[in-house]
Amino acid sequence: MMSQAKSLIKRWAGSEFYWQFKKDKVAVFSSVILLLMVTLAICAPIFASQNPYDQTVLDIMDSEIPPVWQEEGDERFVLGTDDQGRDLFSTILYGTRISLLIGVCAVLLQAFLGITIGLAAGYFGGRLDSFLMRVADIQLSFSTMMVAIIFLAIFQAAFGTELYQQLALFMLIVVIGVAEWPQYARTVRASVLAEKQKEYVDAARVMGFGHVRIMLRHILPNTLSPILVISTVQVANAIISEAALSFLGLGMPVTQPSLGALISAGFEYFFSGSWWITAIPGLVLIILVLVINLLGDFMRDVLNPKLYKD
Repeated sequence: MMSQAKSLIKRWAGSEFYWQFKKDKVAVFSSVILLLMVTLAICAPIFASQNPYDQTVLDIMDSEIPPVWQEEGDERFVLGTDDQGRDLFSTILYGTRISLLIGVCAVLLQAFLGITIGLAAGYFGGRLDSFLMRVADIQLSFSTMMVAIIFLAIFQAAFGTELYQQLALFMLIVVIGVAEWPQYARTVRASVLAEKQKEYVDAARVMGFGHVRIMLRHILPNTLSPILVISTVQVANAIISEAALSFLGLGMPVTQPSLGALISAGFEYFFSGSWWITAIPGLVLIILVLVINLLGDFMRDVLNPKLYKD
């Protein structure tokens, strides 16, 4: 195992992708920032001074304390507190973890649905291809936010706010994931249409391999480059969608806030002087989305030789 790991590391260090990565300072800087944010979010219980989801440790008398660099700041709360007395730094760590979890899981669901549908449409063609692509066209005619707002609002009205808050994380992942699968399906279909005409696919058919094996073992690996690029961008889009839904009151509950829920909760205090409750989580969200998009641009340029310029 150790020798295999060393071999993989050696191959990675000598690859063209790694060489281009080292040369791109923006990609390196974005990777460092993203890695730092992900590490802090995953290890939130270690770095956070309190668990903001534990109501027993909160004190309402500590509400709306400004950041430590202001006159009325408290050294216990570096970034201040929100309207419920939660340490904002701790809440941001936990909120970032939820935003990343929703973003990554929603993209995994998008990818699973889109890749499956795109493979089937491109490989088998004919009426199945026409039907699946018309479904994708219909899906694309509706924006993600519109679909999510309608579905979540109906669910909340039908089953009640309490049940919705218990299932909010799951519901957001499903809604955002289902709403965006056509991006993958159309991209994978286009790649499959090009790949299935090549000789290695004909050779696999002659050898008697089944359709599923040909699609998964032979065609799919050759379509991964555009999938990786789309996935990087879609994680950022999913995080933005979740933040927007939370801001509209259709996201995570107040007791388990994501970055979007934090921004929403503090917005009503913004003009009363407690600007940090909204501004600091908003800045964190902007940085998170920005570094993910910058990495997506880098991957698009490197993995597509036609776009890359020295």
